[in-house]
Amino acid sequence: MLKGRKAVVTGCARGIGLSIAMALAKHGADLAIIDVAATDGAKEEEALNAIQSFGTNVKYYACDVSDFETAKEICQAIASDFGGVDILINNAGITRDNLLLRMSEDDFDKVLDVNLKGAFNFSKHLARTIIKSPFGRIINISSVSGIAGNPGQVNYSASKAGLIGMTKTMAKELASRSVTCNVIAPGFIETDMTAVLPEGIAENLKASIPLKRLGQPEDVAALAAFLASDYAAYITGEVIKVDGGMCI
Repeated sequence: MLKGRKAVVTGCARGIGLSIAMALAKHGADLAIIDVAATDGAKEEEALNAIQSFGTNVKYYACDVSDFETAKEICQAIASDFGGVDILINNAGITRDNLLLRMSEDDFDKVLDVNLKGAFNFSKHLARTIIKSPFGRIINISSVSGIAGNPGQVNYSASKAGLIGMTKTMAKELASRSVTCNVIAPGFIETDMTAVLPEGIAENLKASIPLKRLGQPEDVAALAAFLASDYAAYITGEVIKVDGGMCI
């Protein structure tokens, strides 16, 4: 489905990002995977090995996506190494949860810098390359918190809501060049972020979801692969929830 396509996925060392990268590789895409450099690099090496198992060309780049100039250098290297880019998936994200009255300025700024500015940085620096592709795709991973809000996540919700507005604008700006831009808004997905939830809270969450379960990273990855494919060529500017019906 994606044979010969060249994709960039940020936040790839684990969770949703890793599942998305594996889904794209499974369908034949070559991958540039981005993650912040870890202390020992074990997660990055493990992710690289898992993605390479599908036999496509995969290369890892260490990058703090919130750093404008570093992101520019990495994007230039990717375009050179791969001879172009067709697909960009902005997945990198962090949380620094707290109630509004207790949230520090640093925690607010850091989440916006990574989650929102990081997506801007990679979209801006790769846009000229992507518009040269006959099947350009930009997919931003938001959250249902950016649609409905969530107590204790004023920073995270703001960053994910910002991604939605940014994506809709990019969709209008890039449509004349046949580049589609869409948003995936996951609900509660079983990742490292949700693994720290107390058992009682996790059970209450499941009870509030019509499908009565938390989602899997593969649920999000399947939609990302579809939106990156030719099957979604006439879909742009959309926000698609993957939340088991939580925000119906």
